[in-house]
Amino acid sequence: METHVEDKFITAESLVGAESDLLDANKNEEPRVGMSFDSDEAAKAFYDEYARRIGFLTRIVSSRKSERDGSFISRRLACNREGYNVNSQKTGRLQIRKRESKREGCMAMILVKRDKPGKWVVTKFVREHNHPLVISLGKVCSTADYKDQRIRELSSQLRHANQQLEACREQLRAITTYIEEHTYRLSRTVEDIVSNVKEVESEGQELSHRQFEPMFLQRQPCT
Repeated sequence: METHVEDKFITAESLVGAESDLLDANKNEEPRVGMSFDSDEAAKAFYDEYARRIGFLTRIVSSRKSERDGSFISRRLACNREGYNVNSQKTGRLQIRKRESKREGCMAMILVKRDKPGKWVVTKFVREHNHPLVISLGKVCSTADYKDQRIRELSSQLRHANQQLEACREQLRAITTYIEEHTYRLSRTVEDIVSNVKEVESEGQELSHRQFEPMFLQRQPCT
């Protein structure tokens, strides 16, 4: 049983929660046959993120349900320009105009099927588009705003690091100054001690000389 679902657009914002369910898909990699996911929502989230990055929107083209329990067993996601639009439809005398569409028969798509173990596997992938790919201005602005925010955050962190570095330099200069002053005082103390020792030695020698001189005079014979 295959159910066609028209005009259901999938955006990255609506599937943010499902992104955490990606099994083996890197958000920066391209879809490939054999890629597996934990759920169909995870597959949609991955394909929508890929579409956002490349520059197009996605749409659920068709879904197939199990005849046994009615659960989904496959989904086909495609570029929103897949197929062709019927500009108007006549019903009796009343003409109903459908909303304007940009469908151009683009063949880009991805087909995922539920595997027996419960995983969803990519069984078909068409990369080529027949129209220019354009990233929306909103996405570009969001990216630019994010970059500006990151630049401001990093600049703030850099200023904080420079302030810490300057504080460390001030502490280092204070320690160096203290060491130099302490070394100078210690040097002066050593010089004073050496000078005092020399004075004591000089005074001792002079005292010994004075004590020895009278004894020498007493021992000399009278002439």
